[in-house]
Amino acid sequence: MPIFPRRAALAIAMSSMLVLGIAGCGDEEPDAGSAAQTSDKKITVYSGRSESLVKPLLEMFTKQTGISVEARYGDTAQMAAQLVEEGNRSPADVFFAQDAGALGAVTKQGLFAVLPADTLNKVPGVYRAAGGEWVGVTGRSRVLVYNSDLVPSEQLPKSVFELTEPAWKGKVGVAPTNGSFQAFVTALRVQHSDARAEQFLTGLGANDPQIRAGNAAIVSDVNSGKIPAGLVNHYYVYELADEKGVSPDTLKARLHFFPNGDTGALVNTAGVGVLKGAADDPDVRVFVDYLLGTEAQTYFADKTFEYPLVSGVAAAPGLPALASLAAPKIDLNDLDTLAATVAMIKKSGLVT
Repeated sequence: MPIFPRRAALAIAMSSMLVLGIAGCGDEEPDAGSAAQTSDKKITVYSGRSESLVKPLLEMFTKQTGISVEARYGDTAQMAAQLVEEGNRSPADVFFAQDAGALGAVTKQGLFAVLPADTLNKVPGVYRAAGGEWVGVTGRSRVLVYNSDLVPSEQLPKSVFELTEPAWKGKVGVAPTNGSFQAFVTALRVQHSDARAEQFLTGLGANDPQIRAGNAAIVSDVNSGKIPAGLVNHYYVYELADEKGVSPDTLKARLHFFPNGDTGALVNTAGVGVLKGAADDPDVRVFVDYLLGTEAQTYFADKTFEYPLVSGVAAAPGLPALASLAAPKIDLNDLDTLAATVAMIKKSGLVT
């Protein structure tokens, strides 16, 4: 179903979040023969991206277009699970997710419409669904953040697997409940097998990892010297520098991009999918195209320091070019088995 009538908003009680993949979507699909809908100047967005990050952008969108946005925020995996639970009864028009894995999980349930070719073609093929059900908005690279006073550059690991070795015992911060860490583990499973990923998690768990709630806490503790290093997304160092009003190169926290296509250098994408019930909504079309336009892409580059995916918009100063990163050759469409990854992380003991 190509994108973009808005279905009538259904008032449904939001039950507790389900683990991804447990609930199917057995409801009947909306009538495909219903008449195309005109603009009502409002959309509903389920956002797996934080309110502090997304709300200013949504306000910019509303100011420019006159289209109001009802945004519901939550963890990306939880929001994906909620969409699966609600099925075709969902009031959501758009899912704005933190990573490709969550988008893929919703795609597998058949809940997304296929986006138009002219929308999909705004970003490179590697950053969109093979079947056209979702499109990337920004890119983020996994890195090792390290304290330059505590970790000499010559001791930086060439592979993320080295972090299970005794030399790194008690020195590595991780955020196992964070969506980006979970996507990274899914990439390990895809690139190296479930057995190898489970071995890595077991080894990491036995190496006294420093557990944190999220990437920002890891970067802050690395910069202050509380922990020598941590696994994060690249832009959190830039966010810390921005908070402090300094240049990133003045921080003790530095970025190490794993070389040679190592899984630790996974380049994932935040992106959007449109629910089938909103496939013909012209306001939704405007929203998706706005996210891929110059204003929104520049916002992400300047305010959140992620990589813009649309050509013509430069990344933050000091970042290596996206095309220059030695990312692992992984199809992001394969990062859709999040439920299995979460179960594996819990089994490893990293999450209690």
